[in-house]
Amino acid sequence: MAAPKRDRLAPIKRALRGYWRPAPGVSAGAPHVRDALHLKRIFLVVIAALLPCVIFGMWNTGYQIHLAMREAGLEELFSWRGELFRSLGAVHDPASTGANFLLGAIHFIPLLLVIGAAAFFWEALFAAVRGLEMNEGWGVTTLLLALILPPAIPLWQAALGASFGIIIAKEIFGGTGRNFMNPALVAYAFLFFAYPGGFTAGDSYVPADGITSATPLALAATGGLENVQESFTWAQAFLGTIPGAPGETSALACLVGAALLLFTGIASWRTMAAVLLGALSLSSLLYYAGSAANLLFSVPPHWHLVLGSLAFGLVFMATDPVSSALTHTGKWCYGILVGAMIILVRVINPAFPEGTMLAILFGNVLAPVIDRFVLKAQIRRRRLRYGR
Repeated sequence: MAAPKRDRLAPIKRALRGYWRPAPGVSAGAPHVRDALHLKRIFLVVIAALLPCVIFGMWNTGYQIHLAMREAGLEELFSWRGELFRSLGAVHDPASTGANFLLGAIHFIPLLLVIGAAAFFWEALFAAVRGLEMNEGWGVTTLLLALILPPAIPLWQAALGASFGIIIAKEIFGGTGRNFMNPALVAYAFLFFAYPGGFTAGDSYVPADGITSATPLALAATGGLENVQESFTWAQAFLGTIPGAPGETSALACLVGAALLLFTGIASWRTMAAVLLGALSLSSLLYYAGSAANLLFSVPPHWHLVLGSLAFGLVFMATDPVSSALTHTGKWCYGILVGAMIILVRVINPAFPEGTMLAILFGNVLAPVIDRFVLKAQIRRRRLRYGR
């Protein structure tokens, strides 16, 4: 009798099976339910929490480009994005919500699709090789990375960074749940050090031809708080109508996402509070200490909270349940360390006035060490208490 023909696509079908029907052998009955949250639902809730940042980020990207064009007297964008914008019959106008949103979407959506394609490819490949099913982790990584990258970054660099983050920070350690660093942060760090021009050029965050636009943190590094207040108010920084990466500008949108993550129990309030405590404590100390040589010392604590990516990192990056500390005491130590590191890099090193993502990566590396010391201390206290 002839041997049955082997299905060469079986690993890929098995990896993608969970997207349209439950895996065989998985019971869906009520007696087996222990918690309303499972892996897929956690990822979907995180994506939902990110949507306010996505929507506002697309609008603000278009708004900042239109403002810069109006100030420079520029009527058109001479790029493929400008050609697409004109082909859709839209007119450059910062007062038009639809025009702002459309221009921002033309910059954000291609970036999102390229990162998503790279992330999906590597996740599917590793899942097929291991004979496992895919999960929605690639979607969360895609959205996080697209929100923290400059709108003007070349698409091929974004795909390369996503591939590096997925493979090096996640898949080689076993995939979802086994990575000790956030893949989106690793991708960001790789791109920042490999291609720094995409983050430091004058048109990185406001991609308009021949127009240079500095972020508030860059203004603070060169002229202190007075330099920032000449262009923006605190309310504008809180709402997010300032230049920056799509997801990082609006502290208000981040607060909406934080409320959803805390309500569903996905993010730890201890971690958020600890990061906030660490950032406020060190920024207050430096503010009252003052420095004539370093103008970033003049930025008060309440301004630090709405500048750069501190709010976004606090809500969505530092609270990653896989790469952050797990013990209650460890969360406080981890969060305070991350918050203090953000301000330390931002203020003490004015050549690089944004240290949120690198500070959280540093915290990710130390999180297992922090948990280990916390557990050893608890074991020592139990032995002293019970004599065993």
